[in-house]
Amino acid sequence: MSENRNIYQMWEQCLAIIRDNVSEQAFKAWFSPLKPVSLEDSVLKLSVPSDFYREYIEENYINLLGKTLQRVIGPDVRLVYNVSVIEGESVTTPSNNKKAPSNPEISSYEDAAKYNGSFYAIPGIQKLKIDPELNPRYSFDNFIEGECNRLGRAAGVSISVNPGKSTFNPLFIYGGPGLGKTHLAQAIGLAVKEKYPEKVVLYVNANTFLNQYMNASCAARNSNDSSQVADFIHFYQQIDVLIIDDVQEFADKKGTQNAFFHIFDYLHRCGKQLVLTSDRPPVDLQGLEHRLLSRFKWGLSAELLPPGFETRVAILKSKCEQEGVSLSNDVIEFLAHKVKSNVRELEGIIVSLIATSTFSKKDITVDLAKDLVEKIVNEPQVEITIPRIQNMVCNYFNVTIDQFLSKTRKREIVQARQIAMYLSRNLTKTSLSSIGAQLGGKDHATVLHAYNTVCDLIDTDRSFRQYVSDIEKQITTQN
Repeated sequence: MSENRNIYQMWEQCLAIIRDNVSEQAFKAWFSPLKPVSLEDSVLKLSVPSDFYREYIEENYINLLGKTLQRVIGPDVRLVYNVSVIEGESVTTPSNNKKAPSNPEISSYEDAAKYNGSFYAIPGIQKLKIDPELNPRYSFDNFIEGECNRLGRAAGVSISVNPGKSTFNPLFIYGGPGLGKTHLAQAIGLAVKEKYPEKVVLYVNANTFLNQYMNASCAARNSNDSSQVADFIHFYQQIDVLIIDDVQEFADKKGTQNAFFHIFDYLHRCGKQLVLTSDRPPVDLQGLEHRLLSRFKWGLSAELLPPGFETRVAILKSKCEQEGVSLSNDVIEFLAHKVKSNVRELEGIIVSLIATSTFSKKDITVDLAKDLVEKIVNEPQVEITIPRIQNMVCNYFNVTIDQFLSKTRKREIVQARQIAMYLSRNLTKTSLSSIGAQLGGKDHATVLHAYNTVCDLIDTDRSFRQYVSDIEKQITTQN
């Protein structure tokens, strides 16, 4: 008994260290579900929910996990996994004596409403064929992965392997316009349908859901028969994977929120999967009932961010491949540097460039791309130079330029200089030698060492990671 308590105490110490070195999202997604099973002869056995968890942790967090275990348990510790997939309970919906149509095929709630009586009670309901309303272009194959969306994509893949049975229920995807929320949500639905053709998957925009509820409510009032609303709710309670896009549209719609609450509760209780998207996190949603907001936080909230440069390049190349065109690297890199806001704008610029080239009968060159970007992209472009980076870093750490360029080895000055070198390499096309020359007369080897040092600290020090992120935002923001 004391041994078990000791295992739990040590694992809690490990979790505390890990939590300080990863985001709250990542901690909740990948480490909270892990449970210590035993510790014998320096072999720690951890219970993981699935092989997917084990593989993802091995690929992304094994160094952090390994160093943490060595620090808490000892240098000789070894780790083994106990994969334990918990199957959800099967739920049977009761039926009544109404006669079912033979082999019914339902494509939407509106089609379901054509049947009289309580739709949910029709015998054979599980054999209904509902059009999932999914766009085949929005697959995982076409979803370019980057730091901006890695957590959300990984969670989506996990869900598609075992919908409703992971800790990611609901999966709440949020972010600004054009960052891929709809694409990711639909990719989950497509992957589920491919792996489990018998499952009932449905994608619906929140506005469509609102209109359906309003129609059911109006019909109920006109006929003085409340069963219309009940039929609406019970239709949605038959879905295995329900994807609701733009849930912020439910704000201040009390009747719709009440209906969705009952649908959400029933599906979640029955082990069905919910995927929700929004333009903001649950904590920032206004006009939604507390009971709904609390349920939105039950699973995983995954933020999609604007893509970084490398991801933008990959998106542009993928779009070119889809459109059957070949662009030079110079054109692609120019566009990736200039179009930064979102994925939709990146894909749109390629379509516009192809159209302009076709109609004007001109080759696609950097000059043609430049003309088009000036007409379409309104976002002010910040000229990022090494002097700008140096000034921003000095201001952030309250260091003078003279101190920064001096030969001092004071820790805070050295760290500021290393961050400036790291950002100069990431945000400009300047060579390592030139970066070193401008930042204190250092050689290229010093710059490379500084870059690697900063990379290591970003991976292991949460506070340091925040410093670098804050400075980068200031450098890249127009002011």
